[in-house]
Amino acid sequence: MGLLPNILAGRLEAGCDEVGRGCLAGPVVAAAVILPDDVDLPHLNDSKKLTEKKRDELRTLIMEKATAWAIGQCSHEEIDEINILRASFEAMHRALAQLKSEPEYILVDGNKFVPYREIPHECVIKGDGKYLSIAAASILAKTERDRIMREAHEKYPHYRWDKNVGYPTVEHRNGIRQHGPSPIHRKSFKLLPDQF
Repeated sequence: MGLLPNILAGRLEAGCDEVGRGCLAGPVVAAAVILPDDVDLPHLNDSKKLTEKKRDELRTLIMEKATAWAIGQCSHEEIDEINILRASFEAMHRALAQLKSEPEYILVDGNKFVPYREIPHECVIKGDGKYLSIAAASILAKTERDRIMREAHEKYPHYRWDKNVGYPTVEHRNGIRQHGPSPIHRKSFKLLPDQF
């Protein structure tokens, strides 16, 4: 079965998703996307199930075909200050606030959300594999965050963010062990396992 369009035809429904919650460095990035009911986005799926090339192609298509789209983020400093869960919600709120059309309903990937303005919302577990608008948001958030971390790799190459984009891989942790944390690591996160 393919992904579902809007729950209610004719209503401006924004799909929302965030990327980077489990990373050790960099921002958490969220996107909000409103798609028309009849949108044609073949191959659109949960960003984790697509190749990088396919995600990049879809990013361009989503930006062209969406009724509205926007990206928001919370920095590593904000994550350390307010915690990652609250930072994830804040990044989603920032994305929603930048939409050129205000949504009438919000579909959020996951099981928790802090209400945005007075707009009704629904949390959908694994929503990026169920609804087109959430899948589109996951693509925009993922491609934007990957771009940010690959740029950061140029400045801090020890952690191999060109490959792991900030997730806690062996090579990332080896970089922390050998060179210490970078200025954009999240200080509130456990950067190395206890035995080190």
